[in-house]
Amino acid sequence: MITDTEIDDAYATFERLREAIETVMVGHERVIRAVLISLLCRGNVLLEGVPGLGKTLLVRTLAAALGLRFSRIQFTPDLMPADIVGTDIITEEDGHRRFRFAPGPIFANIVLADEVNRATPKTQSALLEAMEERTVTVGSNTYELEEPYIVLATQNPIEMEGTYPLPEAQVDRFLLKANVPFPDLDELIEITTRNTDGEGIVLPGSVASAADVLTARKVVRAIPLAAGLRDYIARLVLATHPESEYAPGRVREYVEYGASPRAAIAMVMGAKAHAFLSGEPNVRPEDIEAVFHPALLHRIILNFRGEAEGVRIPDLLADVWEGVPIV
Repeated sequence: MITDTEIDDAYATFERLREAIETVMVGHERVIRAVLISLLCRGNVLLEGVPGLGKTLLVRTLAAALGLRFSRIQFTPDLMPADIVGTDIITEEDGHRRFRFAPGPIFANIVLADEVNRATPKTQSALLEAMEERTVTVGSNTYELEEPYIVLATQNPIEMEGTYPLPEAQVDRFLLKANVPFPDLDELIEITTRNTDGEGIVLPGSVASAADVLTARKVVRAIPLAAGLRDYIARLVLATHPESEYAPGRVREYVEYGASPRAAIAMVMGAKAHAFLSGEPNVRPEDIEAVFHPALLHRIILNFRGEAEGVRIPDLLADVWEGVPIV
């Protein structure tokens, strides 16, 4: 049973966390909220944007504000799975040789997978078990990762030469996808000011702990969701499937595969987390709307005709949103 005190403390903790992040980051309110939602939902987030928009800085700031272990993995074509998960090495003690496991950079609380689509599929797959099961298996041994644990992966949507698109099975393991936009004029001026005046960017001190995050996760799971809204989420996900009775015309025409059941789970948990961050006691339709695009954007696969005609997935999702009534 979650007490009122635990709810109030959890909300206050994440307000401090958001404010600490915003002392460093300029703008990007939706991206920051997507990251916090993923953290609250025990999920992972895919950040997409051109270089220089602060994706790495956002992840570093989150780790500093939480006081948790941070690890950055720069994905390149020559990166191997053992470079990520670690490997067994031979050590000598008391005249005896034995194997000892040397953990890789994936053993942290907050892992930044930078330019994840630049590594080969074999290396990309090294993240799968950690992202889904929170464990890492090397040889015959399985190691548990310390909670809270979150993978934040970045990719550049423009420069695609020499990249390896993430397979559907891996993309589906990201709770949300957040597109990082270019700043407007006022934000750009503020960015230059913060980076060039005084001491420049200074990361915040710790304003929350691992225990605070785990408590907040329990609070989020306890937030009630009306049966009608749960049904609404299910119909929205079904409407992304071309064979579904709920699918609008362009989805039937241009989509090969719709969103998986993980999308429905992401929307339910994401809506609960959004309600929590908004200080609401229960899930509202606007909470579902806030996570609709981030939860589904990366889970729709176009057919050949859709690819050939340059159909945009956000446009298809707009059709779904407008075509599925809430009641």
